[in-house]
Amino acid sequence: MYYPYFLYNPQVIHKPVFPELPGEPFLADLSPTSPLLAGLDPRDQQAFQRVLEKHMGDQYFWGVAPFLERRDSLLADCPQMVAEKRFVHLGLDVIVPLATPVNAPLNASVETSGYEDGEGNYGGFVLLRHESPFYETFYSFYGHLCKDHLPDAGASFSAGTPFAEIGDFHENGNWFYHTHIQVITPAGLEQGYMSKGYCSEQDMVTMNALCPSPIPLFKRDMGV
Repeated sequence: MYYPYFLYNPQVIHKPVFPELPGEPFLADLSPTSPLLAGLDPRDQQAFQRVLEKHMGDQYFWGVAPFLERRDSLLADCPQMVAEKRFVHLGLDVIVPLATPVNAPLNASVETSGYEDGEGNYGGFVLLRHESPFYETFYSFYGHLCKDHLPDAGASFSAGTPFAEIGDFHENGNWFYHTHIQVITPAGLEQGYMSKGYCSEQDMVTMNALCPSPIPLFKRDMGV
């Protein structure tokens, strides 16, 4: 069975990426009309982190920035993105504190891990491979991680086991504290979507076959 429908199978062990997240998430709007970005230099992510923390206050411990959100203004200083009109976000950004462990949602092996240097890039990243008799093989990608706590390629992790942690500005591509979670099919991997976290509106017609929604994979522990 293909993603995400196998997640209904009780024989598939599916765990939260971040267990014990309390309360409701803060919804971080990063669209061109977002009040969070008003008056900010989009590359001054330390200032944006302070804005996030002010809005989250004591009410929100964690947050999300949406899948398929347009981010024209946030990416306006990225020449390749602008040239290709790739402004539609293909991941789910999960906002949690610095150094929070990131857990495997399913049994997984590390297809690759590494460090993408440069402003606005992924910094530390991990690509997990998920294969099972119960579903077709696919991948989940995690960016903006701590570069000193990355697993080796080929390492195996059971569902619910930590494999990385949230990185700081100097090692996460200079972004606010979060991880970008993206689901990638084998076809998507062949077409380079491990290194592309955004697509154009024109490309969206094919995205379900390449980078389907990561939202079903991001399981919440609703007992908290």
